[in-house]
Amino acid sequence: MSEATIAGETATRDTIDAPVTTDVPATTDVPATTGVPATDASGGASPVTGERADLLAMLAKHRHFLRLTTRDLTDEQAGRRSTVSELCLGGLIKHVASVERGWADFILNGPSAMGDASSMTEADWARRDEEFRLLPGETLAGVLAAYDEVARRTDELVATLPDLDAAWPLPEAPWFEPGARWTARRTLMHIMTETAQHAGHADIIRESLDGAKSMG
Repeated sequence: MSEATIAGETATRDTIDAPVTTDVPATTDVPATTGVPATDASGGASPVTGERADLLAMLAKHRHFLRLTTRDLTDEQAGRRSTVSELCLGGLIKHVASVERGWADFILNGPSAMGDASSMTEADWARRDEEFRLLPGETLAGVLAAYDEVARRTDELVATLPDLDAAWPLPEAPWFEPGARWTARRTLMHIMTETAQHAGHADIIRESLDGAKSMG
């Protein structure tokens, strides 16, 4: 893979925490694994195995817990702030989908896909802030469907990427280590971390909203 850019986050408010490692409840109807097929040498479909299967399973688990926090909600509830945070559940789904889409672009195209943070205008930052809210005309079903499409694309990428060790330099930004390079593997792990972190945020928001919990 030649050096190119990966689209991704452009704000400092996203931190990198350790992923949550709870088990997916057996009673839910959201699958714990994606079952994305890879293509074998003969052109037929074969199951993803080994490291890639582990990556897909772990990512699916954290996506599941994030989506679970929105179960049985109305659009009004999905857009409501229930804590001192500015976050709402619909906005979190939008944000995580955007983050995953951007980092998948980074895996494919390198740092140019992320843009230059130093050149962002007030209007750019305002548009990014809207990513954290469910805007008029947006629905919970719509943002969940968009998230599903992002997940499908990422899963296909994991299944078909020639080399998880392929690396790109990170773009210059205050929140990135100067000169750092991320492999596709590390980038996928970052997507997992982002998803797990925000699933925790979402769980608190949902419990504050109506007392429902993802676990317990």
